[in-house]
Amino acid sequence: MSTEQNRYWQTSVSDVENNTVYIRGYDLSDLIGKLSFPEATFLLIRGRLPSAGEAKMIDGVLCSVLDYALKKPGTAAARYCVSSNPSMVAGLATAVLSAGEYSLAPDQTGHFLNQTLPNARSAASLDEAASALVEGMRARKERVPGLGHPAFRFTDPRAQQLKALALECGVWGDVCEWYEAIHKAFTTQANKPEIVINEVGMMGAILAQMGFTPAEMTGLAVISTMPGVVAHISEEMQSKVRIRVIPDENVDYARDRRSFAEDYSGS
Repeated sequence: MSTEQNRYWQTSVSDVENNTVYIRGYDLSDLIGKLSFPEATFLLIRGRLPSAGEAKMIDGVLCSVLDYALKKPGTAAARYCVSSNPSMVAGLATAVLSAGEYSLAPDQTGHFLNQTLPNARSAASLDEAASALVEGMRARKERVPGLGHPAFRFTDPRAQQLKALALECGVWGDVCEWYEAIHKAFTTQANKPEIVINEVGMMGAILAQMGFTPAEMTGLAVISTMPGVVAHISEEMQSKVRIRVIPDENVDYARDRRSFAEDYSGS
């Protein structure tokens, strides 16, 4: 038998022994009906039971996306997918694969804040550090992640509700203050007060404050959107519409026609 040092995998997430499932060392049967889904999610990812404030904050995070009509590419892609392949799993996979740089990506905010905050802590003030950082980023034409939204101007109510909840739950801190200082510096220097911190950006700041890794942040954002995706996929499959396509009136097709016989010279 191989030793513990050279075994193929090591995990502390869960274990099955003597017909008992253990989640982070806890008997799963003890958790069912006692832990909420957000609490269980926190336990699995962080490896410990959450405080009351942490549990309430994760509950808020998991309710912060939910759905965004057909304006979210992943949802539209999932519905197109199941109109051809009526499978819940296929639709869910399509929606998940659509998450990334421009949608459901709090990991970018997390990476950004983790990389920039250490230097900011040594500055005279967060506002001074933010002003210098943003000035350099604008000169290099770099993007501040998590800022801006196609629909919301001046404030994103979802992001502000997350902030209010973080303050209430005691999980607001210097990471979040740093992000707000950057936002203030950006809108001031760009003279664009309408640019908001969007909900995914605020999610990234709060989750960074709570100690989640950037990758875990995006995982939570994807989990948050899953109920809406399930509902859309179910609705699409029940509609009995098959093979959705882009209507011709919504496409500008190039209509130039060429003669293959005249243009092809042969081998």
